[in-house]
Amino acid sequence: MNQQWLAWARKLQSISQTGLHFNQNPFDAVRYREIQSVAVEMMAAYSDSEPEYIQNLFDTETGYATPKVEVRGVVFQEDSLLMVKERMDGKWTIPGGWADINESPSEAVVREIREESGYQVRCIKLLGVYDRAKHPHEPPCPYHVYKIVFLCELIGGTPGSSIETEQVGFFRENNIPELSLARITPGQITRFFTHHQDISLPTDFD
Repeated sequence: MNQQWLAWARKLQSISQTGLHFNQNPFDAVRYREIQSVAVEMMAAYSDSEPEYIQNLFDTETGYATPKVEVRGVVFQEDSLLMVKERMDGKWTIPGGWADINESPSEAVVREIREESGYQVRCIKLLGVYDRAKHPHEPPCPYHVYKIVFLCELIGGTPGSSIETEQVGFFRENNIPELSLARITPGQITRFFTHHQDISLPTDFD
């Protein structure tokens, strides 16, 4: 799907956010906020979100505009992939979420896997660094996001749900459940199984 409108809106928002951060002229501040209003109107017009919701998202972002960082963990048990069922949409993904301040990416993914699945892991390889906008995730995201995916080794724990996830399971490649496309895509799942079959493959990146 052509999402050029989303790229334009995110660019306008980043110009506005960065301009407001460095601005020292009150007249320029008004212009930057007008630019942000255009970004809000564009996103509202092409999505199911209300302008107030999008404006609130933008208002929480300050400072120099940079992409957000999402981490995901790929964990295999023999030839089956660890997946969790999201409470938000009732669909499945590999464990992960936003990286937190004062965490390295590998520390963040270990925490996310433990919180969402109950399992303890350690990272053994960086599988991929993806630009979310270059993959067919749905719905579109108002933020520019980098997705960092690690191959992890299962070392302990027991399966358990969380405030974000309601089920945990291991699935073979021919039995993958309905995916939460906002978080993971079929092509990425296929690629992770390929990495599992040949761990010598280089890291993927966009």
